[in-house]
Amino acid sequence: MNYSGNIIRPPSEANSIILQVTVGCSYNKCTFCGVYKDTPFQLKAPETINADLRFAQKYCRGQKRIFLADGDVLILSQKKLIALFDKIRQQLPWITRISLYGNARAVRNKSAEQLATLKSMGLDRVYMGLESGCDAVLHSVRKGETGESMTAAGRKITAAGLFLSVTTLLGLGGTALSAQHAIDTAEVLNKMAPHQIAVLTLMPLENTKLGREVAAGTFTLPSPFEILQELQLLISHLQNVRCQFHANHASSYLPLSGRLPRDKDAFLASIATALHGSTPLVPDYRRAL
Repeated sequence: MNYSGNIIRPPSEANSIILQVTVGCSYNKCTFCGVYKDTPFQLKAPETINADLRFAQKYCRGQKRIFLADGDVLILSQKKLIALFDKIRQQLPWITRISLYGNARAVRNKSAEQLATLKSMGLDRVYMGLESGCDAVLHSVRKGETGESMTAAGRKITAAGLFLSVTTLLGLGGTALSAQHAIDTAEVLNKMAPHQIAVLTLMPLENTKLGREVAAGTFTLPSPFEILQELQLLISHLQNVRCQFHANHASSYLPLSGRLPRDKDAFLASIATALHGSTPLVPDYRRAL
C-alpha cells in the first residue's frame, strides 16, 4: 500500500484494510492537533488509489472491513465518493463495512439523501471528533463549531442509519474550564446519542499553538487527578445514552471500557477508587497518542 505522511486510524479499525484516499485535513486549524500541520490537504492520485485497491484485492482477502484515511475523506464531492465506493464494491466484493472520519463541516456538505446513498453502497461507520461540547472551549481551540452545530451533524449521521462514533478530549478546557467542558460535553452527547463514545486525554504537542501555550504558561493543563475528576463529571452527566464507551486510549490515565448505561456505576466506582489513591494511574512515560 502507498501511504503518505501520518496515517491515523481509530483503534477499532486495527484489523481493517487502510486505504489512504486523501492526505491531510481540509480544515487543519485546530490549535491542539499537530498531525497535519505541515501537510497540505489533497486527494491522492487516482492511479495510486487504484494500485492500492489492486494490492488489497490480491493480499487482503482475509480482511472484511476497509477504513478510508486520512482525516477528511467525507469532505470529497458525492461524485468522487460514489466512484470510489463503486471501485471498492467491484474490486473488493467481500468487504462488509466501509468506515471513515467525517467532521461536522463535511457532514453539513452532504444531504440526507446523499448520506443514505453512501450507506446503500457500503458506508457503515462515521467517526467524528466532537472534542468538547462547551462553546467556550470549541472557540478557544479554533474548532470552528459549536455544541449545537456538532449535535446537528451527529444527528444527521444517525438519521441516515449510520453508526456514529464520537471522540472527546479530556483536559481541552484547561483548569479554567475543566468542569464546564465535562458537563457541556456530556449534554451534547446526550442530545447526539452516538453509538460509541471514545474518550482521549489531551497530550499537548510542541508543533501546535496549544502546545506553545502550555510551554508559555498561558494554558494550564489539568493534573492527572483533575483529569479523573473531569472524566467523573462527564460520565455522571451522561443520561439515557445507550452506547459503547471507551476511555482506554493510550493517552488515558485510567483505562475504562464497557457499555452505557450498564457499566456507568462500575465506571464511577473505578474512578472513585483511583481518586482515593487505591488504584495506580498509568504513568506519563507509558502514555501515548
